[in-house]
Amino acid sequence: MKALSALHEKLIVKSVTRDGAPRTVEFLDNDSIRPTRVQDRTWTHITYLAFWFSASGNVSNLYAASTGLTVGLSMWESIICQFGGQILAGILMAINGRAGALYRIPFPVLCRSSWGPLGALWPTFNRAVMAIVWNGVNAVQGAQCLNVLLRSIFPSMANIPNTMGSKSALTSAGMICFFVFWYVYIPVPRSPVELTLSRFVNCAFLFIPIPKMRALVYLKIAAYYSATIAMLAWTLSLSGSSKRTFQTHSTIHGTEKSWMLAKFFWLGLASVATFVSNAADLQRYTRRPNDVILGQVLSFPIANFVIAIMGCVIAATSEPIFGELIWNPINILERLMEGDRYTAGNRAGCFFISLAFLLSYAICPWYLLSSAAVFIMFLSSYQIFLSAIAGILICDYYLIRRGRLCIQELYTMNPEGRFYYLRGFNIRAFAVYIISVAPSFYGFLNQLGVKAPLSIQRFYYISYPTGLLIAFLGYYVLCVCFPVMGMVRTWGWLEPKEYVDVHDAARDDTTMAFDGVDVSRGESDAVDFVAAEGIKQDEDIKRTNSRII
Repeated sequence: MKALSALHEKLIVKSVTRDGAPRTVEFLDNDSIRPTRVQDRTWTHITYLAFWFSASGNVSNLYAASTGLTVGLSMWESIICQFGGQILAGILMAINGRAGALYRIPFPVLCRSSWGPLGALWPTFNRAVMAIVWNGVNAVQGAQCLNVLLRSIFPSMANIPNTMGSKSALTSAGMICFFVFWYVYIPVPRSPVELTLSRFVNCAFLFIPIPKMRALVYLKIAAYYSATIAMLAWTLSLSGSSKRTFQTHSTIHGTEKSWMLAKFFWLGLASVATFVSNAADLQRYTRRPNDVILGQVLSFPIANFVIAIMGCVIAATSEPIFGELIWNPINILERLMEGDRYTAGNRAGCFFISLAFLLSYAICPWYLLSSAAVFIMFLSSYQIFLSAIAGILICDYYLIRRGRLCIQELYTMNPEGRFYYLRGFNIRAFAVYIISVAPSFYGFLNQLGVKAPLSIQRFYYISYPTGLLIAFLGYYVLCVCFPVMGMVRTWGWLEPKEYVDVHDAARDDTTMAFDGVDVSRGESDAVDFVAAEGIKQDEDIKRTNSRII
């Protein structure tokens, strides 16, 4: 009970005002979701360029493209499909994260602009669901790496009877490693040595504040890419570096191949739908709003392209080595320690590579990695929900608000405010969300095991772009028909040059230009200046808003 009490105490959100006085913590306004302070805006364009090489450096990305080989695509077809989809993803991240980069607000606060202060809980919940699932997947991969690492030291690990069944990605030994990994991964109160180890391994709970994570980013790049390049060179040498490794041919043709290419192209986008939806969360730490553009548009797809090439080549080398295609690199490491291959050299190689993969990690998820088909299904299953959210956010910021947000009102439940809507809920956003999800929902059920015609299955391949477009256009049409308070009807872009919180300006004597306004006068003056030409229009809409949803 003492341990649980200590954990509960650590989980309590404690907050103080800028001058150090205690304050009431509310879900609408707390330290975690306020605009990023000036001193915490530390990420430059170099940081973002490096970050995506670090964030993309994980086992999932290493075999995301190689799953295309298992359905009949050639190696280069799989790579190009993923690269094309992730170019679009990088562009969408830069677009959807613009409000975060400028106003330094996180995803849950940005959602209040289009969903309402209470309605924003729904898109936040959707994003949290995927965070939980991905955390579980990372834990399974961490357990697989730990299993390989321990097996390279203790041969008896291979003799533990397996009772997990054929549909599980983890054996009984792997499941033991899963619980060991979780024990280290979760920072529950325990001895100082164990807690120090937990904090070193665990990045998910952010013991290192995001503004100070740059050193960790560079460290992970060194660890991950050195291990991946070493594994690539090792498997190439074992396969004889044959031309067959690089010249794999497609085994499907005609219409089937066309649809499979479309599926994997859009899967390249859908697999990173989580990054697109909450792009504001990372972009809020930038020094200048435009510093994120190169990182999102250039570094993100290139980093994934490089990893996809290495992953596909490693997977392709498995066929000449083992006589069968193995899509998961961790399984390749396990096979390299079977029978006569359990040599000192192989054990050392597997140990250091699995250790580097293990350090790159900061529902019953062990079933999600049991086969390439299941992993593909997992990547594509939740895209219809996140695409609708992204479409609504983009439309609201660019077409409805024209880049102008009244930040103070995003943190209140004022019935007279721009974002209050109907008792804290914007019915337009929820209506469009349902309309966007509906066309692909049958396909989503098919992913869960419900039988569906081939046409429904193929339509689901393009569910992300269709959901995004329907949400974008549908939200605009509803807002035109039923205007929201603060909607800009005149042409023009009202986005300020920079945003600085009034407390930062007062404390640091900051004089950054906010569309020509000295922000040291306070946030209200700056925001009101930007909003001046829309005040009369807001009042007109406000009078009609009481008669509509």
